[in-house]
Amino acid sequence: MLASELGKVFHDSDLEIERRTGARISLIFDIEGEAGFRARETQVLDQLTQLSNVVLASGGGAVLSADNREHLSARGLVVYLHGQPKDLWHRTRHDRSRPLLQNTDALEKLSLLYRERDPLYREIADIVIDTGRQSARTLLTQLLPQLREQCRLSA
Repeated sequence: MLASELGKVFHDSDLEIERRTGARISLIFDIEGEAGFRARETQVLDQLTQLSNVVLASGGGAVLSADNREHLSARGLVVYLHGQPKDLWHRTRHDRSRPLLQNTDALEKLSLLYRERDPLYREIADIVIDTGRQSARTLLTQLLPQLREQCRLSA
């Protein structure tokens, strides 16, 4: 929705990895483990962050890599869609495509991931939007004025 609103091209790094490999993220995790997936993710993010006029959605763990954080921060405006673990659990509880949430207490795992990743996102974020359980349209309405202000400040 944001890309459409801004007249930009949308890219999702996870979908790009799946397109390039011809395999779902969960299968990549099964075969190559998280380390193999993260290496692919870093390569794709390096390439996608060099594109102009795009809105890029990264996977949740992209910030674990210092290289990814550097590429995201130096090459674009970073928006952190911040969600509390309980809200994230509510959104993802029926999603079987998230390898890190399978065969575990998903809420506990989300809490652990949150503690690890939240400071990293905040380190590089230009804008933080608290998502809660709001609709995508509501979040877009909150985000647009902040984006316009950031663009004015950096011009």
